[in-house]
Amino acid sequence: MPTSTPWLQPDSPTRYGSISRCFHWGMALGFACMFAAALTRFFAKDSALYELLWPIHRPLGTLLMLLVVLRAIWSLLHARQRPAHTHQAARLGHLALYALMAAVPFVALLRQYGSGREFAPWGIPLMAARTDGKIEWMTELGSLLHGPLGWVLLACVVGHVAMALWHRRPGHTDVLPRMLG
Repeated sequence: MPTSTPWLQPDSPTRYGSISRCFHWGMALGFACMFAAALTRFFAKDSALYELLWPIHRPLGTLLMLLVVLRAIWSLLHARQRPAHTHQAARLGHLALYALMAAVPFVALLRQYGSGREFAPWGIPLMAARTDGKIEWMTELGSLLHGPLGWVLLACVVGHVAMALWHRRPGHTDVLPRMLG
């Protein structure tokens, strides 16, 4: 007789499964920390909070980039089992979120590579230092885009949360329980 695992639920047309929810809420927590670090850098650079939060920005960003890739693969593999988007705007909003969650760390890595400096989050060398000098176009493009795209991502996340709450109103499709389980 098969044993039941209520804590490990699959995706279904009515709700997201345990793994999808774990990706979602884990990344939400990670992005909350990233945005807290960025906001502190912007508004309170000479504070103890900045000294606490800013050092996690690169390693956490690297982890989130890995999770974005894994989450995208998971989403594609389970697309037919998941709840359908209620409107085209929801589909486009999620597409924008995924695109930005990939683009923001990508341009940061581009800038890092162009700088020629080693990249070793958690002390693990992921990108060796180069001795052939800076690659200006990479550092300039990364510097130009990383911050502004990060702020656009924050705006999209705020919009995402606002729309989930908006749809809780009477007469609307309450989509939040799909992600709450």
